[in-house]
Formats: sequence, structure tokens, C-alpha cells
Amino acid sequence: MGKFNDVFGSSVVAAVYNEAASNRIPYLGEGFFPAKQKSGLNLKWIKTSKGLPVSLAPSAFDVVAPIRSRQGLEVIDTEMAYFKEAMLVKEQDIQDYDNAVEGSPLAREILDRIYDDSTTLVDGAHVVSERMRMSLLANENGHPSITIAVTGGANYTYNYDPNNTYSANNYTALSGTSLWTDTANSKPLEDISDAQDAVEAKTGTRPTILLISKATMNLLKQNASIKSAILAQNATANIFMTDARVKELFSNELGISVIVYSKMYKDEAGTAKKFYPDGMATLLPEGALGNTWMGVTPEEHRSDKLDVTIVDNGIAVAVETKFDPVQTLTKVSEVVLPSFERMDETYMIKVAANVTY
Repeated sequence: MGKFNDVFGSSVVAAVYNEAASNRIPYLGEGFFPAKQKSGLNLKWIKTSKGLPVSLAPSAFDVVAPIRSRQGLEVIDTEMAYFKEAMLVKEQDIQDYDNAVEGSPLAREILDRIYDDSTTLVDGAHVVSERMRMSLLANENGHPSITIAVTGGANYTYNYDPNNTYSANNYTALSGTSLWTDTANSKPLEDISDAQDAVEAKTGTRPTILLISKATMNLLKQNASIKSAILAQNATANIFMTDARVKELFSNELGISVIVYSKMYKDEAGTAKKFYPDGMATLLPEGALGNTWMGVTPEEHRSDKLDVTIVDNGIAVAVETKFDPVQTLTKVSEVVLPSFERMDETYMIKVAANVTY
């Protein structure tokens, strides 16, 4: 067994992460917005519908990566679409490892814990991207946009609908008895069909995917009109309502595949939240909607001075040793922003009065 620096470099950290990630179930948004890397991240190349650039609200530069404690999450600083966060391997960790007997369980335990720290940071980078993608697909005000809170009070807002064209033509906020929470009177099948018609009339593409949360699926299972439609197709007087039966009805009647997205994450305050909110429904076409663009991070630009390895098409893992005190800093960073070229082929419906993220 070598000294600590022999077993902890960016390439080793990346290899350990890649091995763990081989069993990772990709986020839903990774299929709709596949990752691509480009040199830099000039916003004029990040497109919305019709090839238009994303509108950006200004903020501050030159922020320091916060140190994440093992007990919880710290705020991720942003600089345009630049995210970075770090964790420390402290002097005691290094000393414990170097003093461990070769092959001992203690050495393996120390190393596994340190590798887990780095994997946690890379997993956090993936959370950032998925939050961005889902924010584009479900906004209760009908404006595809991304808002990033920056430490120090400023926010970045990436507006994909600066002229309100999308909110005027591709968004409906239901009200009164039309709300899906009114399970006795609402007509979800009609709402979805109307949205399909609106998109098809404008683009020639008919959406075939409906994205909802588990809570919204539960509303559909309680809906009187849906129950009636399912009962009409069955000989029995009573039927047990399941997700599968609702999905079958939407497929048979509207050619819609229903996706229930239930994955969650912890935000900067450590609060569990849904990637896709309750109270929204989004219609999508088949295939990719855009790309998750990964730019070149400052760390990668300085790979001649830093120990840097890239994972997952653009997430930079940098390892740096400091000598007073003796610590190893592992920093994970990414420059990321989705494009949304097929925005006009999607449709959002606010189906409940209160949207819960």
C-alpha cells in the first residue's frame, strides 16, 4: 500500500465514480436532454425554440467554491451556469490512512469514505442538471425558465420565453371545476386532447407523452370521468383503479404514454423536494427535446496546473493538495445549461391550484 497521494488523484476518484455509476439509473431528463460538451459556454449558442438564444439576467462573478460538510448540503455557488463545490480530506484522515496496516479493514474503510465524498459531489452535479431540465418542463406560470440562487443574494434567471409566446400558446391554467382536484367534474382526457390539438395545429407534431407526478396520477385514478371510461370497457360493475389501467386508457384513447416521475432530491437547505412538481402535467413529443450542454470549466482550462479528470461528458473532478494545514481538496465543477429547440412541440397544463415542488 502506498502513501495517500498514491491512491487519491483525480483519475482514481473518477474511476471509482465510474464504477459506482455503472449501476446508476439515469434521470428522466437525461433522455429528453442528452448531454453534449462544447468549448466554453457562450449563451448565444444555447437555443430555445426557433433557434433563438436564451435570455440571461446578469449577476456577479468570482465566487469561491464552498466546502461541503459530510453532514449535509451547502449552497452551491454559481457564476453564470458555472457550479462548483468541494470537500476536504483533512490531516487526520490522511494520517489515519498512512498509519493503517496494508490491507487492513481500517484503511479500506477510510478510503471508501473519502471516495464516497467525491461521488456525492458528482451526484450533486447531476442533480443540478436535472433541476434545470425539469424547470423547463414544468413551470406553474407557463414560462420555461431556470432560476439559480447565488450565494450573496443575486439570482440568475435564464428565460426561455422572453416574449411570452409559449405561455400564450402552449400553456393552460385550469380553474374552477376544470381543476383535476375536482375529481367529480373535471375532464382530464379532454384537457389532454385539446393540448395535443393545439400543438399539432401549430407545429404539425402531435405530443405522445404525458409527464406527471405520482400525486397527479392519484387524482386521475379518482377522477369520475376516467373511472366511467374504464368501466365502459369492462364487463364488471366495479374495478380496482390502478396506474396501469389509467395508462392503458390514455394510450387507447389518445395515443399517449403516461410517465409518472417520482424521483426526489435534497435542496441546498437539506429539504427533500420533487424534481417534477405535483399539480402540473406536461405533454411532450417523442425523442430528444434539446441538449444538456456542458461547457469547459475553469478547472479543465487549467489542467496543466491542476490534477483534473472529466466524467460524464463535462463534469470536472479536480484534486489539489494544500500544505498548511496538510489537506487534500476535491472539487467538482460543471458549466451547464440545457437548450430547448423543440419547446414549441411541448405543452404545460396547471391542473391544480397549488403546485408543490
